[in-house]
Order: sequence, then C-alpha cells, then structure tokens
Amino acid sequence: MRDNGVVTSATRQPAVPAASPMLSTSRERGGAPVGPPRLIATDLDGTLLRDDKSVSPRTVAALAAAEEAGVEVFFVTGRPARWMDVVSDHVHGHGLAICGNGAAVVDLHGGPGAHRFVKVRDLARENALDAVGLLRDAAPGTVYAVEQTYGFYQEPAYPKLHMEVPDTRAPAEELLAVDGAGTDQPILKVLAYHPELDPDAFLTLARLAVGERATITRSSPSALLEISGPGVSKASTLALCCADRGISHEQVVAFGDMPNDVEMLTWAGRSYAMGNAHPAVIAAASGRTVANNEDGVAVVIEQLLAERL
Repeated sequence: MRDNGVVTSATRQPAVPAASPMLSTSRERGGAPVGPPRLIATDLDGTLLRDDKSVSPRTVAALAAAEEAGVEVFFVTGRPARWMDVVSDHVHGHGLAICGNGAAVVDLHGGPGAHRFVKVRDLARENALDAVGLLRDAAPGTVYAVEQTYGFYQEPAYPKLHMEVPDTRAPAEELLAVDGAGTDQPILKVLAYHPELDPDAFLTLARLAVGERATITRSSPSALLEISGPGVSKASTLALCCADRGISHEQVVAFGDMPNDVEMLTWAGRSYAMGNAHPAVIAAASGRTVANNEDGVAVVIEQLLAERL
C-alpha cells in the first residue's frame, strides 16, 4: 500500500427552487439535526453528471458557490484518473479527486494525461490472483480486466465496455503474475464481467466467494464488478482525506446512486441518494434528492448554502 498526502475540490446556482416532493431533509444518524457542512463528497456518474456525462451550468454554479462559502468539494468516483477530464476544470485550488473507488487520490492539475497520484491504495497481485481464481470457480464464464495507475489490460474475451484500447490482451492469470504486464505500476482494481448473471446476484456471489481477500462492489447497471484491495472503498479513503484536514464525518455531506457509494453514504454525517438511485443506496442514505438529470446535487447544495445565511 502507498499512502502520501490527500484531498479534493470541485465546483452552484442561485435561488432554491420550490421544494421538490423527492427532496427529503437529511439528518445525522440518530435523528439530530446536523450543523453546517465543511465538505461535500459527490459521486460523478449518475449523481453529479447528467446521463450525457455533462456538468450542467446550474451544477457548476452550485459547486463554485460551495467553494466560495468555504465548503470543500471532493469528487469521489469509481472512474480512473484518465476519465476525469469532464470535471478537471472544476477542482479549484487543491485540484484533488478520489478515483477508482478509493484506490487513488489524484491531483488533476495539468489536465488529462498530466495527473499526479498523491495517494495510492493498491490491490496486491497475490490478492488479485486469489480473487480471480475464486471467482472463476464460483461464476464460470467471468472475464477480467486490470486497471493500473496508467495502464489498462484485459482478457481476450472481455467485451468492449470502456473507451480505451487495452495495452495488452492476455488471461488474467498472466496479467497478474509477478512478471506480468505493468509490474512497474500498482494495481488499482480488477474488473470482472459476467455476460449472463443478474448484477446484484453476481455481486453477492463474488463477495461470498472472495471474502476478505478484496473489497468488491459495482457501479455499472450491467454485471460488471470492481475488485479493490481489502478495506479500500470510497468511504475509507474519504475518511483518510478528512482526517488529514481535521474534518469529522459529521461535517461531511455525501451524494451517490450505486452500490459503490453505500459505505460513503453510511459514513457521512449527512447523505443523499439520488432520485435515480439503486435501492441499496436509498436505504443507506439519510436523505433523498431528485435525479441526476434534474440537478439533484445542486438542489441540495443551494438549500445548504441558503441555510447558512
């Protein structure tokens, strides 16, 4: 494991619209009202971003207003760093984002291709090999890809699910071998795809099969799982970042829509499930906002800032 420094920021609009029937008040666990936030942690896909992967003008304004009010904004995503160009213009002074479901904290200054890894919480090759073997036995037909800090590798049968062409195609056991591809770079996560299984059933099966050797979650609507190092999650890395800044979990407001957000939403003092969220996310969050295409994150930020006045 490699840990160095930490943290992140981003980018609001004025006037809170009439209260939406979907927007529910979020309170600290136990029912007590929560004080003014010091940090906003938001997922990207299905949460901050609209379905066309854009950041709406209203959301840009809301994020900027939060920063101007002294509330830091962290982007906390399952995306690799090289897919962060969509929000790299909105990270403000410190320029940091949490990527790969907590596997890395990245300085996005310099734009696409020039990012610097500030903190890496890698998946050991031994753990990755164990996870692949156990999941092959539990779910025959699973195919794999390997995400590293700067490299991307996949098995020949792995479908075209991502934007880039892989650096190498080979069986996962070869890619993850001690002398395999990209041994000079840490592994951030292994992707496991099954063409037939129900996504939630696949997640449950994989967690039971792999146990504590790795952390397994999912953020895709398909049966695509994300396998990270033991204890690595959006929540655990966000907690490290907040500790570095003297921010307690009660001072964090979090937003998410998929199972990879559950731990973060449970950890934060105040949290919101999007109107389009997975049922497990709705159950985990302490509040709910409207869908990503209706700027649900901006709606809450505007309300939070209005309450500070």
